[in-house]
Amino acid sequence: MTDFLNDDSPAAVVRRQYLASAAGDLAALRATLADDVEWTEMAGFPLAGTYRTPTGVTSHVMEVLGRDWDDWTAHDDSYVVDGENVVVLARYTAVNKATGKPVDVRVAHHFVVRGGRIVRFEQFVDTALVRAAMTP
Repeated sequence: MTDFLNDDSPAAVVRRQYLASAAGDLAALRATLADDVEWTEMAGFPLAGTYRTPTGVTSHVMEVLGRDWDDWTAHDDSYVVDGENVVVLARYTAVNKATGKPVDVRVAHHFVVRGGRIVRFEQFVDTALVRAAMTP
């Protein structure tokens, strides 16, 4: 386990980000992000936009997801790694707090990792399924 925690390979850095997110450990998640990170949530997604800085990402994305959803989790299923590029095929599961409706949707995430930190993230998701869970 220690080797994994000290591994700065792109896949290991991305994996630590998912583990920190699932545990709700925002400090550990911020530690995986570069100071000048660009984190893009897809157009049509409730949090659509590009966020910068580790604190900007966690306050505008992870904290909002935690506020609006119960048990929001990104399940990282498969990794495709090409140098500094890591594409993760995953799925989101959660229950919307306002409607009580669950969401279980497939997603793809593209990360760019340099120097042991995530410098760029882009999300691809069926935003209609997410929004349907938010609609009474």
